Amino acid sequence: MQLTAVRRGLRDPNDTGVNGVCQKGSVTGVWGASMIQLEDVTKVYRMGKVEVRALESVDLTIDDGELVAIMGPSGSGKTTLMNILGCLDVPTSGRYLLDGTDVSRLSDNRLAKIRSRKIGFVFQSFNLVARTNAVRNVELPLVYAGVRARRNPARVALEQVGLADRQKHLPNELSGGQQQRVAIARALINDPALLLADEPTGNLDTAASAEILKLLGALNDAGRTVVIITHEEEVSRFARRVVRMRDGRIVSDQVQRSRTEVTA
Repeated sequence: MQLTAVRRGLRDPNDTGVNGVCQKGSVTGVWGASMIQLEDVTKVYRMGKVEVRALESVDLTIDDGELVAIMGPSGSGKTTLMNILGCLDVPTSGRYLLDGTDVSRLSDNRLAKIRSRKIGFVFQSFNLVARTNAVRNVELPLVYAGVRARRNPARVALEQVGLADRQKHLPNELSGGQQQRVAIARALINDPALLLADEPTGNLDTAASAEILKLLGALNDAGRTVVIITHEEEVSRFARRVVRMRDGRIVSDQVQRSRTEVTA
């Protein structure tokens, strides 16, 4: 399995984002330019007369090329944070810059374009189409984008995750770990700036979980920014940086000296 290095250089401060506004002042940290920059982000849901503050004044910067685990118990706000990071939702207040573009107040159509171009999603439940083989599952984002030349990029993506010999297999002919690899290949097909993984090992046994974490680590080593949403301590020890949440706030943010080796 050979992964292509994708580490990006620093953003040109005069670069124009997809919303047509020149974005300046991107923060530069240890790894490089900021991929994610949240500034005083609050998210409030209203259910009748009840107000639920899912996020409260969250500040978070994740640099290009980092591997970060975001942890927290149920109700901590990590799912809401994931939805905002993935441009599936927008803050009630505050600002979110993704790869230098302020996406805090974009329309649904603009957010959809951002998601398709900049973010690759990996979910706990794989979300593969049952009667569609591996290579066609990987092609799906290109189908939605109206791209005609799809087969070769999909094959290359499957090769990158070690499934070159499983292209014609249906999901029910693959193990759980192999299905998640197909899902990761699908997430990579548009060469996203950010790979966002929501409990990517939640439906896998120990051996398959180790394989998926090693793959995510290899993608990060090749320069991909990876954010993992998880409640599993084993996964958090694998990350280079761990952000912990409780009651809608970040309560700790620690860089780990080294990434724990993953074993089956």
